[in-house]
Amino acid sequence: MNDINQVDVFDLIERMCALIRSEERKKCTELGMQSVHLQVLDYLSRCNRYSDTPAALTNYLGMTRGTVSQTLLLLEKKGFIKKTVDEIDRRKLHLSLLEEGLAVLTQTRTSDLFQRAATMFNENEVNNSEVLFTNALTALQKANKSQSFGLCKTCRYFTTESMGFRCGLTKEQLSQSDSNKICQEHTPL
Repeated sequence: MNDINQVDVFDLIERMCALIRSEERKKCTELGMQSVHLQVLDYLSRCNRYSDTPAALTNYLGMTRGTVSQTLLLLEKKGFIKKTVDEIDRRKLHLSLLEEGLAVLTQTRTSDLFQRAATMFNENEVNNSEVLFTNALTALQKANKSQSFGLCKTCRYFTTESMGFRCGLTKEQLSQSDSNKICQEHTPL
């Protein structure tokens, strides 16, 4: 049984998420957007080529295909995103963030909130917190039986070669950009 004075990490994470979402909603309201629109734009700015599909986006957001489909239609109509048919598998769509979408994302990012909070931490506290939050996220993903969507370069299949990087799962070359973005195929070390 937990001591009444003991801090529940998951309660803290939940509160942090609520603060971040509150800030996000304020900014979205100013632009006449919904939070889901910003979440899609943010995801597309951070995903690699294996994860830039409507199916991967649906998995990442944990929403229905219908909701994601309607959101994508609206964002495409507003000129924030572009859909491109895969050159090899014509049934597959790739999503990309357009300049206008990136501009909106930049306007609405809650980075100022993080920057203000970061000034209150010292470097040692930030490093310790990163491990704690990573472990908490991993535990939540496992409990939810969801994919990890981790950074490509932190995946067990990520390989460094003399000519660059390669995905050991797909056997394909990886660009520096892909390596630094999230991937739906991510398998933690």
